[in-house]
Amino acid sequence: MNKMSNFICTTCGTQFNEMDQPPPECKICTDERQYVGWQGQQWTTLPDLRESHRNVIRLKEFGLYGIGMEPAFAIGQRALLIVRPEGNILWDCIPLIDDGLIQMVKGIGGISAIAISHPHYYTSMVEWSRAFDCPIYLHEDDREWVMRSDPAVQFWDGETKEISDDLTLIRCGGHFDGGTVLHWSEGATREGVLLTGDILQVVQDRRWVSFMYSYPNFIPLPASVVRRIADTVEPFSFSRIYGAFWGKIVTTDGKAAVQRSAVRYIKALDDHNE
Repeated sequence: MNKMSNFICTTCGTQFNEMDQPPPECKICTDERQYVGWQGQQWTTLPDLRESHRNVIRLKEFGLYGIGMEPAFAIGQRALLIVRPEGNILWDCIPLIDDGLIQMVKGIGGISAIAISHPHYYTSMVEWSRAFDCPIYLHEDDREWVMRSDPAVQFWDGETKEISDDLTLIRCGGHFDGGTVLHWSEGATREGVLLTGDILQVVQDRRWVSFMYSYPNFIPLPASVVRRIADTVEPFSFSRIYGAFWGKIVTTDGKAAVQRSAVRYIKALDDHNE
């Protein structure tokens, strides 16, 4: 009998329910927002990742750490850990977690809850939840994309969910129906921070963000959806935006950056439709 494993897709990093052989395909990657790797569908496991990769932790600002992987794996995002006396919050997730990282994070207060922007970053969320005995907050609209189920997963619905006095989940939609960003009012010395994954993607010119249905396949969102996303975050105060990847940060004037980025995006669509 084959050994039971929670297989991980090497293209997107999603971990699946335990089985004795890899799934025939990764539902996340066969969706038009993602892709199957050029060498075909391939799989790994968490024990194998622990042999080939390591975790990296970097302080991004007071009370905020980035957690990533070296060498880069799958989509290559990094998670963010908000450190606060009331309980630390992990925003988004990465596939790799090991004993060394667990002990390091426990040394700064552990994790009291996990919240994730969209299904591309669900990855090994159940492993993280079990390591720190904490809930995972996902939007109800993305329930179908959970490839490893667990009682720790708590689905929320509606447009916002306050997970503490200074942290609010905001459903923006767009990239996925349940696409979520996290507003941290105490971040950036109380000027406010928006953690966006790639629901609002910080681009190479880090004064701007963009909005896409599919990033690897360059499928844009319609103008009406982009305007709705910009309007959804408008009521919240924030000066800084943390995207999904190392270095992808709008350091100042973040709220204005979202609005002018939406205007530019919509103008580009309108100009090409003339």
